[in-house]
Amino acid sequence: MKKYVYFFNEGKGDMKSVLGGKGAGLAEMTRIGIPVPQGFTITTEVCVEYYKNDKRYPQGLDGQIEENLKKLEQVSKKGFGDSQNPLLVSVRSGAPISMPGMMDTVLNLGLNDVTIQGIIEKTKNERFAYDSYRRFMQMFGNVVLGIEHDKFEHLLEELKRELKVKLDTEIDCEGLKILVERYKKLVKQEIGKDFPQEPKDQLKTAIDAVFNSWNTKRAVTYRRIKSLLG
Repeated sequence: MKKYVYFFNEGKGDMKSVLGGKGAGLAEMTRIGIPVPQGFTITTEVCVEYYKNDKRYPQGLDGQIEENLKKLEQVSKKGFGDSQNPLLVSVRSGAPISMPGMMDTVLNLGLNDVTIQGIIEKTKNERFAYDSYRRFMQMFGNVVLGIEHDKFEHLLEELKRELKVKLDTEIDCEGLKILVERYKKLVKQEIGKDFPQEPKDQLKTAIDAVFNSWNTKRAVTYRRIKSLLG
């Protein structure tokens, strides 16, 4: 079966055409011993096939992602969705030629009502955990679920007025808990479903969103301008 997913230690810096610039860079840093957090890269070929085949992924991709996710759990000694020692991941875009800020990114994926308890226990910082959760919900809600960013910002500003504070950093932990619940209600109102709690569902839909961002207006415009400028 064709290889569609490379763990960071399986690639090299000269594989930009396969891994994209970011993936090749992470592979090279891993190869020379720089202690970067480990992960895996889905090849650029998958994106080509995705658009060529009416947004259908090549056969075998899901299994390779699952295999590499298990490897990441082993290397990190964390569990994806684990309530006590949760693994959180980022889903980022990459291409052979740099396209800074043009495609979408989702950070802290894997956070939910259960795994946040593990983050609290690990960090001993409840406010940090809930601040991370509300940021993830806002990013995922916008990038993956298609909810306007301003709707989350409106709820944030509304809460700051209620608490009589000016800065996000002045919102205490109890305030962030309230914000998380309000974000959940917003998601339910906007898409008719609860905010996704299953980490593997979060991962699958985030991967879809990043691939789809290849053809967003800003990405297409950027590539057109880049080609015109040579």
